[in-house]
Amino acid sequence: VQLQASGGGLVQAGGSLRLSCAASGIIVGYNSMGWYRQAPGNQRELVADITGGGITNNADSVKGRFTISRDNAKNTGFLQMNNLKPEDTGVYYCNVIAFRRNVKYAYWGQGTLVTVSS
Repeated sequence: VQLQASGGGLVQAGGSLRLSCAASGIIVGYNSMGWYRQAPGNQRELVADITGGGITNNADSVKGRFTISRDNAKNTGFLQMNNLKPEDTGVYYCNVIAFRRNVKYAYWGQGTLVTVSS
């Protein structure tokens, strides 16, 4: 299983970015996918996730600004980030949770850096 995250970069406050997570070896539409971020000196935190059934959940800090989605045909997940704030700065990781024979597997992408300047 490989998850390739991309789309990070440097953006001014108020700007937008769209992160992508291309998956291989696993079908994202059948499993839960999440986006996490880790700021320097902080623990990794959940930003948003989407279940296999399409139910989404956002952290309070990003509600109304970030949208998680996926394209099953492309086997890719996305995180649309609007109205970015300096506190959104961090490395963003995509994650897929799969269950096989009642065993939970967690797969991680390599991370993509988002820097929001004030």
